[in-house]
Amino acid sequence: MYFKETKGFPKDFLWGSASAAYQVEGGWDADGKGVSNWDKFVRIPGKTFKATTGDKAVDHYHRYKEDVKLMAEMGLKTYRFSIAWTRIYPNGNGEVNEKGLEFYDNLINELLKYGIEPMVTVYHWDMPQALEDQYHGWESRKIVDDYVNYATTLFKRYGDRVKYWITMNEQNIFTGHGWLEGMHPPGKVDDMKTFYQVNHHANIAHAKSVIALKELHPEAKVGASFAYSPSYAYDRKPENAMAKADYDDLQNYYWMDAYAYGRYPRAAIQYLKSLGCVFEEGDEALMKKAASLIDFMGVNYYQTCVVEYNDINGVGSDHTMNNTGKKGTAKVQGVPGLYKKPQNEFLPTTDWDWTIDPMGIRMCCREITSRYDLPIVISENGLGAFDKLEDGQIHDPYRIDYLKRHIEELKKACDDGCRVLAYCTWSYTDLLSWLNGYQKRYGFVYIDREEDENSGTLNRYKKDSYYWYKKVIETNGEEL
Repeated sequence: MYFKETKGFPKDFLWGSASAAYQVEGGWDADGKGVSNWDKFVRIPGKTFKATTGDKAVDHYHRYKEDVKLMAEMGLKTYRFSIAWTRIYPNGNGEVNEKGLEFYDNLINELLKYGIEPMVTVYHWDMPQALEDQYHGWESRKIVDDYVNYATTLFKRYGDRVKYWITMNEQNIFTGHGWLEGMHPPGKVDDMKTFYQVNHHANIAHAKSVIALKELHPEAKVGASFAYSPSYAYDRKPENAMAKADYDDLQNYYWMDAYAYGRYPRAAIQYLKSLGCVFEEGDEALMKKAASLIDFMGVNYYQTCVVEYNDINGVGSDHTMNNTGKKGTAKVQGVPGLYKKPQNEFLPTTDWDWTIDPMGIRMCCREITSRYDLPIVISENGLGAFDKLEDGQIHDPYRIDYLKRHIEELKKACDDGCRVLAYCTWSYTDLLSWLNGYQKRYGFVYIDREEDENSGTLNRYKKDSYYWYKKVIETNGEEL
């Protein structure tokens, strides 16, 4: 749809930015914090770019007041951040760590002091290593009770001040990279059955925590954030359209249907049954109850993909990704018998071979609105790039252009009738980019640090995009 005039963004639109605990906090063993699966995983040789870790990250744990003040100067309306499970329960269960609870009390209060809405992610990938040691973490049904206990502790402690909650961040990514690609903890490869079983455990943990939150705080707003990559069929051939249908059912709707409907697509259920996945009596009722209670669909949007037919003996995954920033080094990946994903020759890419497709963010909103009729929180959108500090300045016109074009499409989605509540860029400051180290920068605020754990002052510098986004917020998206 195209209109002569735009209605613009809602007056109460939440312009925000985001982060994750492991990627920004540092203080990995401070004040009673336990060891997470990532604290251990990054110490395995070859797993991260130049063996980078989050031990220090960008030291947000000690410099959060400085960071929040920068957010306030920008005029940020909301800040999405995650809580480290290991700060609250160092062993995943058992005794609670008061010092950890106090840190997030202080962060939330600091945000509220400046009128910034805290948006809390309960789980952003950093599971207590103790639970991996006890029962293999997400592979065991036991994790459901421990997760719900952890989440409920947060709801009770912060629910009087936190209105927006996100239960899971990119469940499709941490499970896919953890059990299929071997690139995230626990580093397993091609374990399709366990991959789907793990996802079912995560869905039950999500469902039970949503129900627990609403019992404590009925007025709270809750959803899950999904890494959504809308797909295009490679061409007009029917087999490629069918490959797209397979991709959507198993790579997109599988998660979003679980969140919004409390069930899996029928084609996905048939596939799960063929693998021998185990469901318990009452699971469907729990998922359906939680689905009736969620308030929004969270979307982390970065790129679209092309889907092509892949025969049963076709292309698989080589369990690699471009983590060097050398454009053109990513390889075609696929699932034999389902689909493969060639590059889209009609679109540019980042240095890490991520497709740049601003219209895709509008596509996300349109499909969610049409299929689920839920409000939407864009919980991540941003550009990772090689930024350079020169004479105290960082000129990043490429980031401004990227965000500008995505916001323009998001505004069109609002005109189309999509109910978009918030737009959170990834990220506020530069941070550890999981497998890519500190060279891949996403933030409005440059952090002076390099790959070496002891290099850099960690001083904060405002990029050109900082001032640009400040004007975007001031004008509610009218001046781009």
